[in-house]
Amino acid sequence: MTNEEQEVAAPLLPKSQGQEPAYDEFNGASFSGAVFNLSTTIIGAGIMALPATMKILGLVLGVVMIVVMAFLTDASIEFLLRFSKIKRSRSYGGLMGDSFGKPGKVLLQVAVLVNNIGVLIVYMIIIGDVLAGKTEDGTHHHGVLEGWFGHHWWNGKTFVLLITTLGVFAPLACFKRIDSLRFTSALSVALAVMFLVITAGISIMKLISGGVEMPRLLPDVSDLTSFWNLFTVVPVLVTAYICHYNVHSIQNELDDPSQIKPVVRSALILCSSVYIMTSIFGFLLFGDDTLDDVLANFDTDLGIPFGSVLNDAVRVSYALHLMLVFPIVFYPLRINIDGLLFPSSPSLTTSNVRFGCLSAGLITVIFLGANFIPSIWDAFQFTGATAAVCLGFIFPASVILKDRHSRATGRDTTLAIFMIVLAVLSNAIAIYSDAYALFKKNTPRG
Repeated sequence: MTNEEQEVAAPLLPKSQGQEPAYDEFNGASFSGAVFNLSTTIIGAGIMALPATMKILGLVLGVVMIVVMAFLTDASIEFLLRFSKIKRSRSYGGLMGDSFGKPGKVLLQVAVLVNNIGVLIVYMIIIGDVLAGKTEDGTHHHGVLEGWFGHHWWNGKTFVLLITTLGVFAPLACFKRIDSLRFTSALSVALAVMFLVITAGISIMKLISGGVEMPRLLPDVSDLTSFWNLFTVVPVLVTAYICHYNVHSIQNELDDPSQIKPVVRSALILCSSVYIMTSIFGFLLFGDDTLDDVLANFDTDLGIPFGSVLNDAVRVSYALHLMLVFPIVFYPLRINIDGLLFPSSPSLTTSNVRFGCLSAGLITVIFLGANFIPSIWDAFQFTGATAAVCLGFIFPASVILKDRHSRATGRDTTLAIFMIVLAVLSNAIAIYSDAYALFKKNTPRG
């Protein structure tokens, strides 16, 4: 048996790490657990940017685009699964290695490394801002804890994140199986639904009282600038469903691995439903005042009874949601960096020392990045957009176009080309708009 055929069940591990991890008394993951883990990977923080896409696209086109991106994501994951089965690859990295050799595998690992570290740092920053507050452009936005108890040393951002890291992130990062996170993932999805229910409830209350205007159904295109502005939402939509780096690991732990396609489709249907309802009710509630991150709208007076309580409920539920998303995104990151640093070593699950050191080291890097590098968000706006579209669309499409085993159909090739064009276009727009916004922010006002 070759090294490639001995790939481990863990995702993204190099094929030379050729020992099957032994899990005591583990009879395979359940269908529901797999759906919740994949759904948690998808939803993340992107849900908060979707209502703003409705402001630009209008409700009809916005909902259509969310559905289209779900179908494209399903197609790109199907590419990965079908070609992995042809080659008997049990990881995304193994498939990239089969198609493009070692450079392909390393490129995939670096993309996951950049994407996931960036995402986790951003999650930690958001959690700190929500709970401890932040000062932006000379204006201080109170955090939930600061609003409840006043300003103290123990509810400052660094201390709050330290307690969160030691009390939540570190324990949840200790699991060696992704299926062990199924309960926290289910709770994470429930918290996202809770945010949706609160938003829907407020919207309906204001609709009944006449405090909500009819939302715009179609985009308002009056000149060339407003036309080009439509494309600025593409990067948000393209990255809304990125979960590809966890698909193989979830499949490998399933009691019946052939269930992975229904798992993927169930997760996409669940997440699309949450995305569509959140987008509709968020835009209905705030209209043209919807901010790029709708969470910021819940820092204002909602104009209803118990508005401040509902504001806090939304913000706390979202912070808890991100805390529980953290270990799902951390899981492939740890295995991936192990593959880069120790490509010839046995499976990570066989070495508690290596497992512990990598976990502690990565969590420390993420903690320091979130606390002490103020420009980290700006940096990951560029690298994160690039890495995410590579993982979600460019790499799967490239596997199809390379077609080492001559199994791709004409439809596959056409769809792959479309995915690459869409990904490159969205990346170019994201980089341009981020650079332009950064330039405007740093330009002194005369």
